Amino acid sequence: MIHIGDYIEKVINWMTENFSGLFDGINSGMSSIISGIESFWLWVPFWVTIILFAGYAFWKVNKGTGALTLLGFLLIYYMGFWDETMETFSLVLASAIVALVIGIPLGIWSAKSNTANSIIRPILDFMQTMPAFVYLIPAVLFFGLGTVPGAFATIIFAMPPVVRLTSLGIKQVPGDIVEATRAFGATSGQLMFKVQLPLAMPTILAGVNQTIMMALSMVVIASMIGAKGLGEIVLQGISQLRIGLGFESGLAVVLLAIILDRITQNFGKQK
Repeated sequence: MIHIGDYIEKVINWMTENFSGLFDGINSGMSSIISGIESFWLWVPFWVTIILFAGYAFWKVNKGTGALTLLGFLLIYYMGFWDETMETFSLVLASAIVALVIGIPLGIWSAKSNTANSIIRPILDFMQTMPAFVYLIPAVLFFGLGTVPGAFATIIFAMPPVVRLTSLGIKQVPGDIVEATRAFGATSGQLMFKVQLPLAMPTILAGVNQTIMMALSMVVIASMIGAKGLGEIVLQGISQLRIGLGFESGLAVVLLAIILDRITQNFGKQK
């Protein structure tokens, strides 16, 4: 019999023993980022946050989304889950930013290099199909319990869409436009940043939207290893069989997801 898990366990243990300093540094840095974002949103008065989000939705999306944002956030506040919602939003935002910072360059590299694409694609397949709970094991071993391992698992789970869609968007830029740009003497950098990325931006922004949504879908799972926020309240409702608490906190997650989805869907649209 072949026990692949034994070899994976040995690799994880070896990394934990030999790179503990690196993991401690990542833990400290990521914790500072999440804490900073969380402190900011908890410091801002709830009504200011609601006005900012609802105003942006009215201006950039449509009146219906603006009204939904206003009423949704007010309902979350009056259900008593405002602080937990901001904690969840901070975790999602920090995780999504890291996933985008890593994922967009990988998508560009995948689009420009067939060799890179042949290596990255199966890794993305693995990341998307592996059950999310499995990511919690190395996350806890590397970073212990708390918000950071939850963010680590969230980043892995949420990164593939933006990598795939960035690569797809660049590959879909018409070949005649690329050739015309080169004929006018454009460098590879000018071709990428002035032609290919702008034309691929709607597809890339769709990847951004999907990354944020997948990050938000991890909040309950991340709470199982100590991440704070709405997921922790949902988990309490499940473990204590408190149906009302579970429903209310779950509703808050749904409202936050709908609001973020409607807003991020329109990032690339001009009003």
